[in-house]
Amino acid sequence: MDTQLLKLLAKNARYSNKDLATMLNVSEEEIKAKIKDYEKKGIICGYKAVIDWDKLDGSMVSAIIELKVVPKAGLGFEDVAQQISYFKQVESVYLMSGAYDLIVIVKGKTLQDVARFVARELATMDSVTSTATHFVMRRYKELDVEFVIGEKDGRGQLFI
Repeated sequence: MDTQLLKLLAKNARYSNKDLATMLNVSEEEIKAKIKDYEKKGIICGYKAVIDWDKLDGSMVSAIIELKVVPKAGLGFEDVAQQISYFKQVESVYLMSGAYDLIVIVKGKTLQDVARFVARELATMDSVTSTATHFVMRRYKELDVEFVIGEKDGRGQLFI
């Protein structure tokens, strides 16, 4: 039940305990206790709405920033990742394998705002040796939620 419950909550955190209990064939009390336990243990860290920012006037610009970092002695990547996470523009920070060490997801009002943030804040950090910025042109799916415009044909293409 644990994995199934967490997947259901990740898909739609607005399901009621009654709905979850019905879907998982357990009691509401079991669901309530499990959720409370997950929150207490930090397994469930919060609840968020998934927003399609493109549908709003004055929408936000998103970028994926790849960072090469020199880890600090005794702290590894944790210290620099924590410093980066404090910036209000930063939505997510991930330690990665491969050519880059950290991936940072950033939001800003304009391309210039994001570029300024990267140039003035991220690139100037002592531990950061290089950056590569990729601007998000269109989101098709985020956090398991699809943003679909128009109808799909049998090949998965969109007709608008």
